[in-house]
Amino acid sequence: MRIALTIAGSDSGGGAGIQADLKTFHQFGVFGTSVICAVTAQNTLAVTGWEPVATSLVTAQLDAVAEDLPPNAVKTGMLGTAEVVEAVADGIARWRLPNVVLDPVMVATSGDPLMKPDAVKLLVRRLVPLATLVTPNLDEARILIEQDVRTADEMERAGRALVHQGAQVVLLKGGHLADDQLVDVLVSARGVHRFTHPRIETTATHGTGCTLSAAIAAGLAQGRPLTAAVEDAIDFVQRALAAAPGLGAGHGPLNHFVPAPPRPPTEGL
Repeated sequence: MRIALTIAGSDSGGGAGIQADLKTFHQFGVFGTSVICAVTAQNTLAVTGWEPVATSLVTAQLDAVAEDLPPNAVKTGMLGTAEVVEAVADGIARWRLPNVVLDPVMVATSGDPLMKPDAVKLLVRRLVPLATLVTPNLDEARILIEQDVRTADEMERAGRALVHQGAQVVLLKGGHLADDQLVDVLVSARGVHRFTHPRIETTATHGTGCTLSAAIAAGLAQGRPLTAAVEDAIDFVQRALAAAPGLGAGHGPLNHFVPAPPRPPTEGL
């Protein structure tokens, strides 16, 4: 059994963060481990408070997992502070963790901030170069490159700018595009690939970014090529959105019980 590690924040509402990541790993048949970097008080309506975990404990969690349960892939989510970003970057580099999917979580679906401003530049400098894939949405891309990103062409330019900043590959998520047909744009030094899919009209969008990056990490842990892992993850999120259970009075969670896309067997198993 392959192992995936999520390094992120805890969501008391269960729809995003560590909770969503572990549910997603399970659906993809991957054993999930975790490093909790922040604890949030939130539901489908708002984030009412959060606190970072002490960096010494973040480091201790990461070392404990890497020593005994070395992951085949890693995803990072909410890190919160510059100190935690530094600790996570140090740990990933020290253990040479593979297949790192960096989801630069900065703002919750509710609009509440989840990262302190001084952590953003450090994330770009320390974590982006360590990542196999960076998965910003349009708001996060705007913060990272300090330019508006509103169209598919601007998404492609933003991806190229992040590659220039040191990213290996960037997936610009188009969920905030003002179109019926949504586009996710995968950008690397080798070229651009666009994934198109219809918009699903729903308010159940809490945890979509976390779920997508976790699904990609699960695919990479199983040895899937990056583009195939991204395609599988988009398909999983689309079906999880369409089957959302309608929980909560605000932006509700996805349905993490939908099956993962079928995959060819791993060689030798």
